[in-house]
Amino acid sequence: MNLFLYMKEQIPAKLLFSDGTSFDGYSFGAPTGTDGEIVFATGMVGYPEMMTDPSFKGQILTMTYPLVGNYGVGKGPFESKKIQIQALVVQDYSFEYSHATAIKSLDEWMKEESIPGIYDIDTRAVTKKIREEGVMLGQIVIDRQQAKVVIEDPNKRNLVAEVSIQRIKTVKPKKGKGGKIIAIDCGMKENIMRSLVARNVEVKRVPWDYDFRNEDWDGLFISNGPGNPIMADKTIEYLRDALQTNKPIFGICLGSQIMGLAAGAKTYKLKYGHRAQNQPCIDIDTGKCYLTTQNHGFAVRKNTIPKEWKLWFTNANDNSVEGIRHRKKPHFSVQFHPEATPGPEDTAFLFDYFIDLVKKKKKYS
Repeated sequence: MNLFLYMKEQIPAKLLFSDGTSFDGYSFGAPTGTDGEIVFATGMVGYPEMMTDPSFKGQILTMTYPLVGNYGVGKGPFESKKIQIQALVVQDYSFEYSHATAIKSLDEWMKEESIPGIYDIDTRAVTKKIREEGVMLGQIVIDRQQAKVVIEDPNKRNLVAEVSIQRIKTVKPKKGKGGKIIAIDCGMKENIMRSLVARNVEVKRVPWDYDFRNEDWDGLFISNGPGNPIMADKTIEYLRDALQTNKPIFGICLGSQIMGLAAGAKTYKLKYGHRAQNQPCIDIDTGKCYLTTQNHGFAVRKNTIPKEWKLWFTNANDNSVEGIRHRKKPHFSVQFHPEATPGPEDTAFLFDYFIDLVKKKKKYS
């Protein structure tokens, strides 16, 4: 153990699974207990971006990479205005950090936002358990705090409503008029917004249940977000009508699941989800494989995709659906994150593809 840790007060903590499995460790961050769905992510870096991703709402995040906290926390930009995870589980927390842009430690940041963490956990064993048995509910219990008898399943709540913006925000292009995009915020990562705005279009960011059907728009975007996609009932309802148009529509992550549901497909819960920065996805049309960033626990069921739609991308690891597109209309979605943050930017071209379609439709309409 690092000599520096002997200078710190070690507060005992437990990670408890709902089936009674227990892992002993020590507290860092806010010294308080919490509960949620225990998941794992395999990225080596990018913990500030992952922790602020609204798609992690309601989840206790286990990092498989053993060393976490070593580069501290900078000023951002982050993926939302606050930490979204319920708690952080790591093997080796680095109380000492070093980075040119760091302004505080991970421990300090989590204390400021009342987010608990637990370290000295065998995260390999935790990950193996989840891979073999599937994600399950659990809790972190600090010192002598009382464990909960019943844990609420966050997927039974409308998590999208909890993380979506409450007020409309419009960003206009600095020059020219490249088209008007309505972006439905189901828990949108900030780099998605940055990626759209950077392509010289007006972006009107609206809440998840905003009725846009009687508005004038050139392109529609449906964002990522947390939880079970069927909870976003209003988004599905309004999108179902939008799919009757010939205007470009693009969905990412939860947005892909919502598009599938609006088109008539069904979704299901993956055994342990995809939360990584190295998920290989194959473009069915070209056979090309891309490395992608992912964070989701649900997917579109392949054999329910309507005949008017086609499979676009598949996951090279488990053959699950990673993208769908309409056979004739400019409607498409992907399960992965082209905006990255963190992770590879191999598929950022999809934003260009979407905006090019928007500009072409606008030019000839």
